[in-house]
Amino acid sequence: MDCNKYVEEHREDVIRSVQDIVRIPSVEASPLPGKPFGKNVDHALRNALALAERLGFRVKNIDGYAGFAEFGQGDETMAILGHLDVVPEGSGWTCPPYEARIVDGRMYGRGTADDKGPTIGALYGMKAVMESGRKMKRKVRIIFGTDEESGWKDMETYFQREPMPDFGVTPDADYPIINVEKGILAFKLKKDFAAGADSAVKIKSLTGGHRPNMVPDECTCCFLPTGDQDKILTHLHSMEQYSGYELTADFCEDTGIRIRSKGVSAHASTPEKGSNAIGRMLAFLSTMGLGDSEMEQFLLFLNNKIGVDTTGAGLNLDLRDEVSGALTLNLGTILVDQAHGEAEIDIRYPVSYSQDQIMDILRSAVKGTGIGVECCNAQAPLHVPEEGFLIETLKKVYTEQTGQPAKVLSIGGGTYARAMKNAVAFGALFPGRPELAHETDEHIFVDDLILHTKIYAHAIAALCCEDGC
Repeated sequence: MDCNKYVEEHREDVIRSVQDIVRIPSVEASPLPGKPFGKNVDHALRNALALAERLGFRVKNIDGYAGFAEFGQGDETMAILGHLDVVPEGSGWTCPPYEARIVDGRMYGRGTADDKGPTIGALYGMKAVMESGRKMKRKVRIIFGTDEESGWKDMETYFQREPMPDFGVTPDADYPIINVEKGILAFKLKKDFAAGADSAVKIKSLTGGHRPNMVPDECTCCFLPTGDQDKILTHLHSMEQYSGYELTADFCEDTGIRIRSKGVSAHASTPEKGSNAIGRMLAFLSTMGLGDSEMEQFLLFLNNKIGVDTTGAGLNLDLRDEVSGALTLNLGTILVDQAHGEAEIDIRYPVSYSQDQIMDILRSAVKGTGIGVECCNAQAPLHVPEEGFLIETLKKVYTEQTGQPAKVLSIGGGTYARAMKNAVAFGALFPGRPELAHETDEHIFVDDLILHTKIYAHAIAALCCEDGC
């Protein structure tokens, strides 16, 4: 059977399968026995493996850390790496984030685009090749990851127990082909505050953000009930009029004033597309005349050196190169009370720089402040040369299926392509479509999902079958 014919005939199966798994809120949670990333992530993994088994593939669960489905024969293996975990949904959705509702040809839900929809599409692409009856010269294995949005413990465990594939792709970024990914560094700025120091404006606590790789859409500051409430509200109204920021006030449990700052979520690889609620809150607090307490000086440092800026200029990190472009920075989370403060920051740095260089610049930027720098997560840059069997084949397939020229791209996002020796990101976001990963109202166009499935079928066939598809 022709691969595209199979996909068209099973269009509703593809859609239904994506909806089924999107309805599982697979955000990382506390580990349980056999479920290292929590109940819902494990549910999503088992859902994908059960679907793959029904489709006729050989499947294996790697102790809840990951799983795979494969078919074919030969000494070499092509891998497709997708992930089934998602970031928290955030707030302000038009459609419920775990309903997978289809409206005007778009399926809405957390994970529809990043990365459940593209992963399930790739699985059906494998099935199309299987049903085509073509003779395989290589094996193809789809690997279901479960910790891509957090710490990649899934890939660490997987590759301790399974062999490294010979080459691969991941459907977790953009079409046509991404062969350059910036380095990623998540770090904390931390400081303990001396006991007994009093905040001039009576700040009790400050919290905001969900993950360092999301632009925070909300930040909350609670003031002690002994604070000057009239002063706080006056500054609130002035800030709203001056900046246009969305700031609201109510009361904490102890009757102290609570201020909420609203922002717009976005992926940390493109922080300029969002509006940082933490940065907005820091700007508001700085207008109130923060004093000399260690807490307030910590907050002033964050405001003056970062705030809502996404370039890293305040920390002397406004770096760039010709291959991958400019560094980006996202102030992702903050947690401050009267004893301790920490902010977690995500940066995506150009491929010509190293993690050690970035850390040296950071340490210089905080020198003399008493603020510590703690590295939380790091991924080296990726650069796969354009010339070669893999990229040349993917270019040909993409052009044949879309009628559009194929070119290589550079991104700030980090994909599972970094987990392998010879891999690139291939799809699933088409040129001209909005990038909605980690954002409110994340969605995928249903027609794009089906075209993506066809592209993967032809890519698998071109790379793994003796006579293509």
